[in-house]
Amino acid sequence: MDKKTVLIIEDEQGMRDTLKESIEDAGYQTIIAEDGEKGIKLAKQYNCDLVLLDIILPKKDGFEVLRELKMDEKMKDLPVVLITNLSEPSDIQKALDLGATTYLVKSSHSLADIIEKIDDILKKQKN
Repeated sequence: MDKKTVLIIEDEQGMRDTLKESIEDAGYQTIIAEDGEKGIKLAKQYNCDLVLLDIILPKKDGFEVLRELKMDEKMKDLPVVLITNLSEPSDIQKALDLGATTYLVKSSHSLADIIEKIDDILKKQKN
């Protein structure tokens, strides 16, 4: 069985490395982007199964990335999990309105929570 692939779009090196290691330990492949533009390019280039997306990013923020992914016919159904430090209800609502699958505030969720959420979403996918 092929491993599912998670695209991590996160600008903070330490967080990126931690997410990559934890997600790979859980049995998934990862692709890494450190800014929004590269994230969109990699999402289009690779057939990933889920995107883990920060909001505060260089070049294009997470809201712009989410908007572009959801406007692309090939990626409109791609699950996108926002993982960010922004906890304002307006940010959460904006993300969900743009099509985010779920919204996780970094300070409120452990790595185990994040992996569990990824597992839940990917197990629901038919492949």
